[in-house]
Amino acid sequence: MSAPAPVVGAAAQGADLGRPTRRRRPASARSLSRGSGLGLGVAMLWFSLLVLIPLAAVVVKAGGGGWETFVDAVTNRQTFAALRLTVLTSVGVTALNMVMGTIIAWVLVRDRFPGKAILDLVIDIPFALPTIVAGLVLLSLYGPNSPVGVHASNTRVAVFLAIAFVTLPFIVRTVQPVLEEMERDFEEAAASLGASRLTTFRRITLPTLAPAIFAGAALSFARGISEYGSLVLLSGNLPYRTEVTSVRMLSYLEGGDTASAAAVATILLVVALLAIVTLDVIQRRVARRG
Repeated sequence: MSAPAPVVGAAAQGADLGRPTRRRRPASARSLSRGSGLGLGVAMLWFSLLVLIPLAAVVVKAGGGGWETFVDAVTNRQTFAALRLTVLTSVGVTALNMVMGTIIAWVLVRDRFPGKAILDLVIDIPFALPTIVAGLVLLSLYGPNSPVGVHASNTRVAVFLAIAFVTLPFIVRTVQPVLEEMERDFEEAAASLGASRLTTFRRITLPTLAPAIFAGAALSFARGISEYGSLVLLSGNLPYRTEVTSVRMLSYLEGGDTASAAAVATILLVVALLAIVTLDVIQRRVARRG
């Protein structure tokens, strides 16, 4: 009489197997914990207050005057001359910094010489100095009473020197940590296989340094087109000759034309974004070809 019991138990077990089982869904790799979500919210709020909202306010202010405001700002001969001088000078300074900044970083990391620690410290002086103090230093060095015999005040050379002075540390400080952490095994292996120093640098070293070089170049260019304090005393702010965009914007603000000032600021914002995207594309291609 007790023999059917296992059959019933097996049938019940089969019925249980036939039921759909509920499985717990694994936590998504992209899901955030409460702490991470709170941190992200605070970070985005702070970033919005400091960057996004002010930028949006500038664009809205510039758009308040209509499309004619942008056209008038660009077609104005004095404003266009200031924009051209600022952008072209910043491009030239950035290109120079990409070469000289990389060389300085290389020397600081790979070479040993007396005074290396002092040079490493002096590189940061443009970061530490207030921009107006930097302008006074440059004026005393390259002004009418120059101790080195270089009289560059009130010329476009003064604009170039001032921007180069305040932007040089960007590339040095972005390339230097990458060089310090870079393993030299691949370079030594390439040299042992007969590769020249130029080939080793082009195929191994440069692709590794390219992201840091172009990141520093983007920072250097963005600082160059927005520089003001170091240029005021040295360049002379001469219209059509040495007047830069930041000084031109100040002239608009002093005249009460905030819409034109915002339009010029928006143009500089677009130029900076285009430069950053272009530099990013170039560094990706350089790294890929290496």
